[in-house]
Order: sequence, then C-alpha cells, then structure tokens
Amino acid sequence: MLWKTVLLLALADQVLALENGLLRTPPMGWLAWERFRCNIDCDADPKNCISEQLFMEMADRLAEDGWRDLGYTYLNIDDCWIGGRDANGYLVPDPKRFPNGIAFLADYAHSLGLQLGIYEDLGNFTCMGYPGTTLDKVLQDAQTFAKWKVDMLKLDGCFSTPEEQAKGYPMMAAALNATGRPIAFSCSWPAYEGGLPPKVNYSLLADICNLWRNYDDIQDSWSSVLSILDWFADNQDVLQPVAGPGHWNDPDMLLIGNFGLSFEQARAQMALWTVLAAPLFMSTDLRTISAQSVDILQNPLMIKINQDPLGIQGRRILKDKSSIEVFLRPLARDAYAVVFFSRRADMPYRFRSSLAQLGFSGSGVYEAQDVYTGGIISGLQAEANFTVIINPSGVVMWYLYPTGEPEGPQL
Repeated sequence: MLWKTVLLLALADQVLALENGLLRTPPMGWLAWERFRCNIDCDADPKNCISEQLFMEMADRLAEDGWRDLGYTYLNIDDCWIGGRDANGYLVPDPKRFPNGIAFLADYAHSLGLQLGIYEDLGNFTCMGYPGTTLDKVLQDAQTFAKWKVDMLKLDGCFSTPEEQAKGYPMMAAALNATGRPIAFSCSWPAYEGGLPPKVNYSLLADICNLWRNYDDIQDSWSSVLSILDWFADNQDVLQPVAGPGHWNDPDMLLIGNFGLSFEQARAQMALWTVLAAPLFMSTDLRTISAQSVDILQNPLMIKINQDPLGIQGRRILKDKSSIEVFLRPLARDAYAVVFFSRRADMPYRFRSSLAQLGFSGSGVYEAQDVYTGGIISGLQAEANFTVIINPSGVVMWYLYPTGEPEGPQL
C-alpha cells in the first residue's frame, strides 16, 4: 500500500501548491548556461557570446525547427547579461551585447510564440560577479522584470547568507505576484542549504516557488549525471512527494547535444529526467545540433510522459545486483512510465523480470510501448516473465498501459 499512500499524498499536496496558475506541467525550453557559460568576448567569438544575437538565433531555431510546437517554449537567459545599475538603481543589460534591451528580446520571443526567462542572484553579486539583487532591491527588480515582460525568473543564491535567503526568496515571490504579471519563479534556495530537511522546508518552497534547484550544478559528463541521479534516488522519500503541478524538483539541464555523453547516455538522461518529472531545459547549440540528438529531445511519446497532467514524480523501485535499476512513474489513465537503466560497462545485458517483481499484482493485462523504438509488447500479466536487453549506461523505457481492468503496483 506504500505506493498508493505516496500517490494520495502527492495528489493532496497539489491543492497546497503555489497558485499563480503557472507550470502545471514541468517547463520545457532552452537555457544558455551549460553550453555557453559566461562567454562575453563578442569581439573574438561573436557567434557564441552571451548576447542579444545569440538569444535571437536560438529563438529562431526554437520556432522554426519544431521545438516550440512540442512544448519547448522558454528561452532562458542565465548569468552575465547585466551591465550594471543606472543612476536610479535600476538593472540595465550590457549595452554592447544587448543594445536593444531585454524588453526588445522579450517582444521578439513573444512574437515567435515563445517565453523569455531571465537570471538574477539574491545577493551582493551574481555567481559570476555581476550586480545582484540585495534585499532592498527585491521589489524594484521584480517591477523591472515585469516591465520588460519577462516570463520566468531564476534567482540564484551566491554571495548571500542563509538569513538573507530566508527573507529574500519569499520576498521575491510576493514581489513578482504583486506586479500582476505571471512570472514563473525558479529558486536556487534549497541547493544552498543542502537540499534536505530540516534546513530545507519544502512545504514553504511549494508555496513560493514554481521550481527549485535541489543539488549541484550539472557538468558536461556522465559522472555528473550519475551523481545527480544518485542523490535524487537516495533521497526520493523526501523529494518525490513534494513535486507536482506548479512546483517541481529541478535536477538541472539536459546535456544532450553537447560533448560529454555517448548516444546511450544521452538517451538515458532524457528518460531518467522524464521519469523524475523534471523540467526539460536544453542547453546546447540548436544551430548545429545533430539529427541524432534532435530525435532524442523531440521524441513525442517521451514529451507526452514528461508532461503528464498528474505531475507525479517517479521513483526508483528496484536496484538489482546485476547493476540494473528500475524507475516507475504513475501517469494519467492508469498508465505508467517504466525505465530499465543499466549501470554496467561491459556489454548489453538481458534483464529478466516480471510485472509482479515491479509491484504489480492480480489479473490485469498491460501493453508496453518502447518509447524509443516504438515496438509493442502485448499481453503482459503480473506473473509472466519478460526480458529486456539494455545497453551499457543505457535504458529501455516503456509506456505501460492497461488493456483490461488496471491493477497497479502495491508497494
């Protein structure tokens, strides 16, 4: 009955969530940081520096290459856009790299059916040393972002104390709501407090933030992906119940299309982030991304699962001695997402299991569609054995749905 109890708690928690009406499913879009970092040398590297031109070109790609129509609608600026504050204390973008201003960029994004996100830091400086939002500037900066018609704010926490964070994050949530403009609020607060209770109060976070970073920044490597996955799985009893429509755990960006992941690892990150109901923020060069990476990121069934309206975060339900792990996420209409994940480094592994081993019981009959290949397995019953072949550091992902009376896991 444990899984049903968790499910009921997750559904009940939705009633208590932040009600600015935003992010009822995990946000999807593009974010500059992982791929372009704080490259501000537009003289030597004009195509890849943090600039108005870069964001306009990425907006064009989102609109023209199918991303927007699949749900990737956020175009998010990260650190290193700020030029300073004017004589009245208002934030201004770097005049050389953003000559037309942020409002111009927001209008450009909106004209393409996209939304613009922006970055600031609750502290004296941003993480890269640009002017931050101190407590006395919270209201002013919120009003500035609203005036610019920004749609999301990521508020980092470098160069601030725990006391300032405890005051500043709720202050910014209230200030954003007071502007009257719907602005999704991404908080880095829990990541600076270790990500876990008692230092982190997730009930409070769900009342003030639409999503939050819990753990370390992702780096372009498989070891970084695994460290984040391990932390989320090891702490899932705390993290899983607090996610839901309007308030999401954020394990950080997708690396797919960059340099650090193999093909199998890229497919694995996409599947694992989806089963965790994570935001899907790409951070890659959409002008040069490979067709193989596009296929992973634009998989329509994967996106359907990520955007499931129940918004329940999945859990690791099996950690087998063969170095195979199984993750399960309940979906609408009595369906499930199942990810079979291999930590092996030797050869494709034949993993033999049954729905009963995954917590299913009774006489229900299911059908499984392989999310990546499209293949169908019919007539799956609880006690019947099946075999999946999982490549090293890869996944097999199923969309599992009932063909008769559903009888889900009793965990």
